[in-house]
Amino acid sequence: MRRLFGSVRARATLAATAVVAVALVAAGAVVLLSLRSNLAGQADTAADSAARGVASQVARGVPYRELDLDDDHPVQVVDENGRVLAASEDLESISGTGVRDVTPVASPDARQGDDEDLPEAGEVGEVTWHGQGRATVDGESVAYRFAQVEVTDQRDETVLVYAGASLQAQQDAVHTAATVMLIGLPLLLAVVAWVTWTVTRRALRPVEAIRREMAAITASEDLARRVPVPGTHDEVARLARTTNETLAALETSVERQRRFVADASHELRSPIASLRTQLEVAVAHPELLDLDGAVEDTVRLQRLAGDLLLLARLDAGEGVGDKLVDLGELAVRCARGRDGVTVEASAVEVAGSRGQLERVLGNLLDNGQRHARAAVAVTVRRDGDWAVVSVADDGSGVPVEDRERVFERFVRLDEARARDDGGAGLGLAIARDVAVRHGGTLTVRDAPTGGALFELRLPIA
Repeated sequence: MRRLFGSVRARATLAATAVVAVALVAAGAVVLLSLRSNLAGQADTAADSAARGVASQVARGVPYRELDLDDDHPVQVVDENGRVLAASEDLESISGTGVRDVTPVASPDARQGDDEDLPEAGEVGEVTWHGQGRATVDGESVAYRFAQVEVTDQRDETVLVYAGASLQAQQDAVHTAATVMLIGLPLLLAVVAWVTWTVTRRALRPVEAIRREMAAITASEDLARRVPVPGTHDEVARLARTTNETLAALETSVERQRRFVADASHELRSPIASLRTQLEVAVAHPELLDLDGAVEDTVRLQRLAGDLLLLARLDAGEGVGDKLVDLGELAVRCARGRDGVTVEASAVEVAGSRGQLERVLGNLLDNGQRHARAAVAVTVRRDGDWAVVSVADDGSGVPVEDRERVFERFVRLDEARARDDGGAGLGLAIARDVAVRHGGTLTVRDAPTGGALFELRLPIA
């Protein structure tokens, strides 16, 4: 049971059925109340007509015992003292009018007489009351709606005429309607539940296909697989496309990590092997120890470990911070002590991590010095809302087809590899990664002196 109602189909079916049930019950209640009210109104109208008919006879002076009383409408004529002056012939009992007697008083017509001074007719008043009660007519007890009419007879005395209209038709109609609703409601709810169950099953079929494929991908660890995309243009299709995009990004990320680990292992192997060889030689022949080479390999290993650690922190989402950094001052500081480097810097502040930005400038200067013939020029300026740092060298430059590849990790062009003095191909990759995380860009193009010009653009604080 718990598993069943944990299903989206089951919950959707239950919710749809419940909503329809509430709506149908509410609509049925409104229909029944409206039907009852309309039929009660019709009964009131019939009672009004019957009461007025009797009242008009009383006003014309028709003797009480000679009143023409409709057999379909129980009638009482009552004086101001509550005495029954006239009543329907077959009326056996009555309730709801306030007077339960159904037997007229003796000689009720003695009050009317034939006095010549009497006016020709009395006056029929308005309907002053409606009520509901019961009456037994000819042995059958039925609910009635009663109407009360005041009438003044020829002696200027006020009497009350009560006439009723049966509610049996109303009760029968309401009962029939309620029975039809009670029979039809479960059937209709069953149809709604079946339709909802069927529709949701067909709607969720692509979702189940996506789930099965994702489970297969998880089990096989084959990120090259993709989930099926339905041919619709709904949310499920968008979910499938987004899932495939996520899988593609995950595949790229995993492949990048694998390549990163492989390249890092390869790069670490050389300095470690060289350092081990030198130490082993030193153990066997201390006089042959190459201290300069050991220190160089150690420094190279330290730099590579630092680069790998920084890349790991960046990939883990290390924040860039929001401290103000003066790029002009930072460029001067990074260039201090470097041979052949000239700086022309203006004070331009950006928000970010001072340590990361210093690493970017240091990597760009290292790259420029490795490839320059004689000079590296650094400029820091403001260009609208951007701070621009340019590092230009007078080397051989970067071919157009390699200007994006040069920013990939562990990528070193052939000429650079031949002239490399220990770089692992991570400096430019780190520099671009940091630039992008600070909301900027890092590009390369030809320098005026014929070499490469690396341009870092960051938003001004």
